[in-house]
This record gives sequence, C-alpha cells and structure tokens, in this order.
Amino acid sequence: MIGLRPERLGSVVALGAHCDDIAIGAGGTLLTLCQSRPGLRVDALVLSGGGTDREDEERAALAAFCPGADLSVTVLKLRDGRFPAHWEEAKDALEDLRRRTDPDVILATRTDDAHQDHRGLAKLVPTTFRNHLTLGYEIVKWDGDLGRPSVYQPLSDEIAEEKVRLLQEHYASQRHRPWYDREAFLGLARIRGIEAAAKYAEAFFAKKLTLDLKG
Repeated sequence: MIGLRPERLGSVVALGAHCDDIAIGAGGTLLTLCQSRPGLRVDALVLSGGGTDREDEERAALAAFCPGADLSVTVLKLRDGRFPAHWEEAKDALEDLRRRTDPDVILATRTDDAHQDHRGLAKLVPTTFRNHLTLGYEIVKWDGDLGRPSVYQPLSDEIAEEKVRLLQEHYASQRHRPWYDREAFLGLARIRGIEAAAKYAEAFFAKKLTLDLKG
C-alpha cells in the first residue's frame, strides 16, 4: 500500500462542477488533510452557482471543510446541466487557475461519472494540469454509476460524522433531495471503508500515477 504523506503536500486544487460536489466527494479528505497540515494552500474552483445563494453556501461550507487552510474559492456562473456548451469558459478558468498554482494533488470529478457536467470537467482537467496527480472523487446518485475505485482515504469516525454534519448544516438548498441524507453519505463511506480495511473511507479514481521511489 502506497501512502501520500500530508507533510509532503503544500498545495491542493479542488474542482467541482456544482456547489457541494467537492464537499460530497472529498469533504472528509479535505478535513483530514487540513487538520494534519495547518496552512495548506487550497484553491477551489466551481463551475456553476456563481451569484446565487448556492455560492454563499459553497463558500461557507468550504471554509468549514478546510479549517486553518490558506483557502481561495472561485465560483463561476455556468448553467447547471449545460457544461458542454460552455467548454471554452471552463477551459479559460482552469488555465487561469493553472497560472496561479502548481498543486501537489488535484481533487476533481471522475471521467466516467454519468452526469455530463461532472464528466466534462474531469475530461478537461488533464488538458490543463498535465503533470499532476489527479484523484477523481465519486458522487452517489440515481444513475447508479458507482465503479471500482483504486485509491482510498480512510476516515476516522469523527471525520466521517463531521463531514455529514457539515453537509447538512451548510447546504440547506439540498436537504429536500431524497438522496441527500446521513444514511447515503455514511453508507457509501462504510462500503469504501470495508474495501480500504477501515471503518469509513472516501474513494477516488486515478487514471495515471507516477511513482517516486528514490530514498
């Protein structure tokens, strides 16, 4: 088992197609990282929700999910569900972010996600961040697109519970959704925990991974 140690991380980029994607897919990992690495640089870019109440939710939520981090959040105004028609704008935003940061790891959507916005963003990432470790997070949904991940971040009981609490606290606009509940989030984390020989975990998909085995 290969571990990516927090002391080797100085900068993280977190990407989402919609407000709440990052927190749902990688909120526990961000909590774990930021608690282990005070002052960690986190640059978050979200493609949609700008100028709405969703942006306010996102900014407050990411501040809570990244305690003690040097956090920057950008929320664009692309139309939800219409990402393919705004490819150029999204590409420009990623290029601008790349000019400002050289992250040690990227947390993003995954290329085989059933949602076209998630999938489109994931396919755009390697066109801009060509030599970076990118971990594609998963979001449970009615499409039934959960796959077989290859990367896991175990979560302590406290982190798993805190993730669920923060999701419920900060995203009031999503509470009415039938899948947006404690059982869904902890249930998936429990299944991924079993696969990672832990109680809870978040899982990721890595298309390409370069090892550095020097002493």
